[in-house]
Amino acid sequence: MAENGNGAAPQNGAQPAAAGAAPQVKFQVLAQFVRDLSFENAVVRGDGKIPAGQPDIQVQVSLDAKKKEGADNHFEVISKYRIESKVKETGATLYLVELEYGAIFLIDGVPEDQMHPFLLIECPRIVFPFARRIISDVTRDGGFPPLNLDMIDFMQMYRQQLAARQAQQGQGDAPAS
Repeated sequence: MAENGNGAAPQNGAQPAAAGAAPQVKFQVLAQFVRDLSFENAVVRGDGKIPAGQPDIQVQVSLDAKKKEGADNHFEVISKYRIESKVKETGATLYLVELEYGAIFLIDGVPEDQMHPFLLIECPRIVFPFARRIISDVTRDGGFPPLNLDMIDFMQMYRQQLAARQAQQGQGDAPAS
């Protein structure tokens, strides 16, 4: 049994904090919302029949995060999804889905130097299943098979964006010849 330094066990059953331990992180989803949603069914502009062929689905994801004004430790994270489905053989567009899905988070105890990756990796990961469900429902309700997006590796996405930003800054710092 753990002791609290004076030989007695903690009364609430909690383990005592280790000396020099990292601060406790408080993380809570306060709200989730659809900021913008658009579904364009290109098939209805034609003869109304879905063209034969394999679909080619392109998914683009971008993220935005900012601190909420007037609220300590409250952050808004917006995940933007753009999904375009075309017929692989002909290039004919089937549909286009655009979704901006937002969430407000209470975050406390995350060191300042780790806040940016936390906002752009952990926060979108937590709410992704809800955005995926909306996209699936919208494509199904639009007359197509439901689109169930694969899980997105937000850490890899963050690393790629960071590398691209650093490469761009490196080019800007290069002397002109």
